[in-house]
Amino acid sequence: MNKTLLALALIFAVSTAQAHEHEDGHDVSKVNGSVSAEDGHRYGDLDTVNGSITIGAGATAKNVETVNGSITLETGGHMDSVSTINGAIRGARNVRVAGSAETVNGSIKLDDASTVGGDVSTVNGGITLHAVDVTGKLTTVNGDMIVGARSVVHGGILIEKPHGNWNWGFGKPKIPRVVIGPNAEVKGPIVFEREAELFVHTSAKIGPVSGGKAQPYTDTLPPRP
Repeated sequence: MNKTLLALALIFAVSTAQAHEHEDGHDVSKVNGSVSAEDGHRYGDLDTVNGSITIGAGATAKNVETVNGSITLETGGHMDSVSTINGAIRGARNVRVAGSAETVNGSIKLDDASTVGGDVSTVNGGITLHAVDVTGKLTTVNGDMIVGARSVVHGGILIEKPHGNWNWGFGKPKIPRVVIGPNAEVKGPIVFEREAELFVHTSAKIGPVSGGKAQPYTDTLPPRP
């Protein structure tokens, strides 16, 4: 094959791959590079190893996964599950996750009127919810949690005990802080397997607490020790 034909073949191959990325219901898989689901389009599984993933407004996808990268969920995005190892998960308004939202080294933040059908979990990172409904539980090891105003967590909260040589740095390890905001509700148990702080707004409702003690607050939280 001469150079001209080879170049044309490569252009055709790239164009075909790009077209498949935008084809309704089609999977998109990469090793190096970001993945974007266009607004309002329907996709299958979306995954990459080294890159971020963005789910456009009103787009739908099945399993959304990356290893080294963040995941952004725009308004009205729907997906079966979302997970990353080294990266944050950020959700806008009215996001629907049928299953779980998980990361290892990164934070998770979900906004108004969003729902998660499974668990929301991280190891080294915080979880922040604002007017979000979670069917499963919230889990972390070393992160803070904010169950913001009007949020409902049906499955409870778990602060897990660290395993291995987790405190390899200097100084006193950070104590996780859990805040249950105004008119929020945690229906399941709140379980602390390690030392942690729990602050519950006077208008909030919680289930049983084990391994720790709930401290009420109204307007402001006390500073960290």
